[in-house]
Amino acid sequence: MRDQLGEALSQRQEFFRTAGEHREDGSYVVSRRGATSAGHSKVFESFEELERLYGRLPDEFAAADVGRTGLTGGRRHLLVRHLAEHPAFDCELVSRQPLTARKQDTENETEQPMAAD
Repeated sequence: MRDQLGEALSQRQEFFRTAGEHREDGSYVVSRRGATSAGHSKVFESFEELERLYGRLPDEFAAADVGRTGLTGGRRHLLVRHLAEHPAFDCELVSRQPLTARKQDTENETEQPMAAD
């Protein structure tokens, strides 16, 4: 019964390349979809912490911008992709080199999102 309760309190969503998990302790984990190593994840104290990070990013942001928050290596790219994939964040990938996302601009809806690969 304890395992079932833990599963009910923990919710994992998988997207195209990333996954997000709400843990029972209130933390939120962003990981590469299908990854088994902690080296391919970032743990936030809460989902709200991730929302605050997103709010501090510029309208167009790349891995380097995410890196200014203290993230290093592939986790920066993981976060850019996760923010673009998660429906709670109104942004999309606009470039692969360098990996760049843009927050949606309701005044300029004529631009097309970058096609998934």
